[in-house]
Amino acid sequence: MTSTLTPPAVDPAAPPRRSDASGRRTRVLALPEARWAAAATALFLLALPLQLTGAPAWTWGSLYALSYATGGWGPGWEGLKALKEKTLDVDLLMIVAALGAAAIGQVMEGALLIVIFATSGALEALATARTADSVRGLLDLAPATATRVEDNGNEATVAVESLSVGDTILVRPGERIGADGRVLDGASDVDQATITGEPLPVTKEKGDEVFAGTLNGTGALRVRVERDASDTVIARIVRMVEEASETKAPTQLFIEKVEQRYSLGMVAATLAVFLVPLAFGADLTDSLLRAMTFMIVASPCAVVLATMPPLLSAIANAGRHGVLVKSAVVMERLGQVDAVALDKTGTLTEGTPRVTDIRPFPGSGLDEGELLALAAAAENPSEHPLARAVVTAARDRGLALAPAEDFTSTPGVGVTATVDGHVVAVGAPARLLSGTASADSARAAVLAGELEEDGRTAVLITLDGVPAGVFGIADRLRPDARETVASLATLTGTAPLLLTGDNPRAAARLAAEVGIEDVRAGLLPEHKVQAVREVEGGGRRVMVVGDGVNDAPALAAAHTGVAMGRAGSDLALETADVVIVRDELATVPAVIALSRRARTLVVQNLVIAGVFITGLVIWDLVGHLPLPLGVAGHEGSTVIVGLNGLRLLRESAWLRAAAG
Repeated sequence: MTSTLTPPAVDPAAPPRRSDASGRRTRVLALPEARWAAAATALFLLALPLQLTGAPAWTWGSLYALSYATGGWGPGWEGLKALKEKTLDVDLLMIVAALGAAAIGQVMEGALLIVIFATSGALEALATARTADSVRGLLDLAPATATRVEDNGNEATVAVESLSVGDTILVRPGERIGADGRVLDGASDVDQATITGEPLPVTKEKGDEVFAGTLNGTGALRVRVERDASDTVIARIVRMVEEASETKAPTQLFIEKVEQRYSLGMVAATLAVFLVPLAFGADLTDSLLRAMTFMIVASPCAVVLATMPPLLSAIANAGRHGVLVKSAVVMERLGQVDAVALDKTGTLTEGTPRVTDIRPFPGSGLDEGELLALAAAAENPSEHPLARAVVTAARDRGLALAPAEDFTSTPGVGVTATVDGHVVAVGAPARLLSGTASADSARAAVLAGELEEDGRTAVLITLDGVPAGVFGIADRLRPDARETVASLATLTGTAPLLLTGDNPRAAARLAAEVGIEDVRAGLLPEHKVQAVREVEGGGRRVMVVGDGVNDAPALAAAHTGVAMGRAGSDLALETADVVIVRDELATVPAVIALSRRARTLVVQNLVIAGVFITGLVIWDLVGHLPLPLGVAGHEGSTVIVGLNGLRLLRESAWLRAAAG
C-alpha cells in the first residue's frame, strides 16, 4: 500500500511545536480499520466457545454473522469499488470465499478468514499512519522560533518560517539552529548527527555552513540565513521520504500477481461447467452440484496458503531472534536482494566514541594510566562527547579521578582545569599548539597528524603548558561487522558499499577494517538516495541498512530498508521495512537467508497445490467426484501445504539460515 504523507501547514503565529514527536503518534483505535478488526475478533472469540460447547446454533450463529459484517464490510466495499474499475480485487475474493465457506456449512472457518483478513488490513493501516506521524514529527527537529538580529542590533524572536535569505540569527548555547546558513561570528561545537550521521560534534567557526535542526554546543553563533525554511536540508529530507513512499512501485506477493487471471479463469470455468451440460439437456441439479464441486476443488485456497504460512512462519521465527519484518511482502522481497548499502555510524559502528590510543610523551614522566587519569579529571565537568569518552575510558580502568578546579571550556579549543596543582589542558592539537615552536610541540603535531590520517580524532593533553601526550578517539566497530559484510557479499554475489555522511578518512579506515572497497563519504541525505538509485539503475535490488534521520530517505527509496532498532531514530524505524530490534548486525544476512528458504517452500507448496487441484478438477470433469470427497481433497491439500510452511517456525530453520 502506498500513502501520501503530507506535513501540516505551519502558522507563523502558532505557539512553538512540541519537540517530542512521540506524543503525536496515531493511536491504534483511532483508525477505523483497527476498530472494525477488533470488533470482528471479539465477536469471533465469543462465538467460538459457544459453538464448541454445543450451545444453540442461533447464539453462536448470530455472533458469527456480526463478525462477518464488522470485519468484512470494509474490505468488501473496497472490493466492490475495484470491481467497478473492472478489477477483481483480492478483498472481494476473500469475502466471497468466506461467504462460500458459510454456504457449505463452514461458518467458523469463514469467520476466521474474515478476522485474519481484517486484522491484516488494520496492521497495514497502522504502519502507514505511524510512518506519516514520524515524517511529520521530523519537522519538530527544527525549532519553531529563532532570534533574529535586526539592522539596528536589536534582537527579536520570530517564527522560522518568516526568516528570509540574508537575515542574521543568533544561536545561543544549547539551542537548535533555526535555519540553514553560514557562520558570521563566533565558535562552537555543533552536533549535526541528524543530518550527516557524524558521531562527534563538529567545530563551527566563521565561514562554516550550519544546518537547521542541528544542536549548538557551548558557544554562541551568529548565522547568516542562506535558505528559506521550505528548502532546508531537514525539509528536503521530509520531501524525499514522502516522494519515495509515493513513487516506490507497489509490490505484491508472488501469488497475488497471478490471482487476477486465475480468479477470472476459475469464475469463467465454473459458469462453463454449469451452463454447457445444461445446453445439452443435463439435469439442473446435477449440473449445479458438479459446478459447485468444481468451484470448491478449483478454488485457490491451497495456492494462497502455499505462500502465506512459509512467509508468516519466517516472520515469526525472525521476530523471536530480534528481527521485526513488517509484512509478508517484505519477507518475500528480502530474498530478492542482490546488493547492500550500509551506513557507518550506528550501523557498522556502535555510534559511541571510544578512546582507542593513549600516547604519553617520554619527557612527561607519565605512563598511560597517569596521563588518562589527569585528562579525565580535567574533562570530568564537561558534557562534550569527547570528554565523556575520556572519562569513560578512565573509569573502565578503575582509575581514581582527582577533583578539578578553575574549570573552563572554550568551544572549538577544549577544556582547562587545575588538577593536583597542575594546569591541565585537553583539546584540539592545532589550537593548543598554536604559537608554540618547541620540539615537544613538533612531536605532538606529528603524532596527532598520524592519528588523524588513520581516521581517528586526535586530542592533545598539556601539563603546565607542555605537551604531555595525545589520545586517539574513534567510533568503535561492532564485533560482528566483518563477518556480516563477508556474509552479505557471499549471499548477494557482490561486496556491500558504504554510504556515510562522515569524513572520508574515517570512512576509508573503517571500510578497510571490514573489507568494503566501494566507499562514498561526506554524503547528505539526498546524495545517499542518488547512490541507491544509481545502483538500482544497473538492475540491482538494493537493501539499505541504516539508523538515523539522514538514512530515512535512502531506506524509503531502496528495494528493502533495514533500520537498527536500539538507537535508531523514529523516522528510520517507521520508514524501514525491517527493524533489527537488538542491534545484532549478524541477523541481517540471516534473515535474507531465511527469506530465501521461505521462497523455496513456497515453490514446493505451489507444486503440491497444483497437483491436488489438477487431479481433483480432472476427476470432476471426466468422472463423477462426490462433493464430500472434493471438499476433503481440497481441505487436505490446504492442510498439507500449511503444515509444510510451518516448518520454518522451528529453531533449526533460523540456525541453518544464520550458519548459511
